[in-house]
Parts: sequence; structure tokens; C-alpha cells
Amino acid sequence: MTGMTGMAYTEEWVTARARDAYERGRASFDVRPERTALLVIDMQDEFVRPGWSPYWVPAATRMAPRLRQLVAVCRTAAVPVIWTIFDDTHLGLDRPHALRFLPHGDTDWRRPGPAEVWDGMGRRPDEVLIRKPSYGAFYDTPLDTVLRNLGRDTVIVTGTLTNYCCGTTARQAYERGYRVVFGSDVTATDDESRQEPELAVLRKGFALVLTAEEIAGRLAAAQKV
Repeated sequence: MTGMTGMAYTEEWVTARARDAYERGRASFDVRPERTALLVIDMQDEFVRPGWSPYWVPAATRMAPRLRQLVAVCRTAAVPVIWTIFDDTHLGLDRPHALRFLPHGDTDWRRPGPAEVWDGMGRRPDEVLIRKPSYGAFYDTPLDTVLRNLGRDTVIVTGTLTNYCCGTTARQAYERGYRVVFGSDVTATDDESRQEPELAVLRKGFALVLTAEEIAGRLAAAQKV
């Protein structure tokens, strides 16, 4: 069986093509400061503050200084910084009810009060903070409206957890027509062996996956044009 080009697409050929996209694929759009916003996903006490909760993500604590540097780069480049936190909102009635049946929700630990961005991240009071009830930052939140009011069509996704809230947010942004940049070393998850598999899927089908240094370089290059 051959395609319209007359080429026979063998199993080996299509597998190699897919593998290359997972491992080395790069989306082909510019990262322009005046069109971009930085999303800092859920860098909050229960995930980043060492030993404070059963949901602590040690890799997030380790990468926090690098992410804070990227936040500073974005502020200098006039890229809005938007923070999210996974919180108890609307008495839990806006949260997907299936969570209670999943291993991710199998602890009796409860927040002692409203969730807050970890102090070590240095969030400023003049930066938007969105409290979200589920993994994705677009689910039942004003994020899409905020971004459109800011005139932004590109988002840089950072934070934790890579394969939950960050990955879900990246997919939701893609589905809404945003250009998505995903920070490969400014995201973190609770089992570091899961980091690269999630990056591979995002790289192939949803986002431009870059390191923090590469993101900063693209922003700086765009400012010089």
C-alpha cells in the first residue's frame, strides 16, 4: 500500500519518524515578549515547602531558584507573570468529583488555610494570582479572559507538577489556540522518571519545549529585532 506520493510507509519508517519528533521535535514559532505571558503553576507551600505536606515535590524545591531567575527575566522583558495555585474553592463544588476515587487524593491531609504561593518564589502583589479547582489552569478560571485582555497569544508554562497541572494546562492552552512554550527544567514532578516521557508527548504534539536558558535567549533575541 502506498500513499499519495507513491512512497511505501513502512512500520520502521513511521516509528522512526515518531521517535524523532518525541525526542528532538521543535515547534516553529517565535517567542515574542509583547505577545507572551509566563504562567507559574502551583509553586505553593504544599508542593515546594520542604516536608510540609505529603504532596511535597522535592524536584520542585530544587528547581525553584532557576524558575525565580526566569521570572526575573520575564519581568525585565515586560512579560506578564501570572501565578496559579491549586486551592479549595467554592466549597469544593467546582472540583471534578472523580478525584476522590483516585490515588492522588488518598490522604487525609488538609490545608490549614487558603493555599499560598511559596514565599521563596517572591511573587509580587501586582501580579495576577488565580486560584484553580483542578489540574488545568483554564478549567473554571478567568485565565483565558486575562490573557486575551492582556493581548497575549503565547504562554510559557512552568511550575509543578509537570505531568499533572503543567501538562494539563499546556494541553488546554493548545486547544484554545495559544502558542505554548513548556519549560523543560523549570517544571518538576513527584517521580522524576516521569519528567521526560511527559516532555516527549508535549514536544511532539502540543508545545515548544525549551530550557529556561533557551527561553531567556529567545526573549532577548526578539527584543533586539
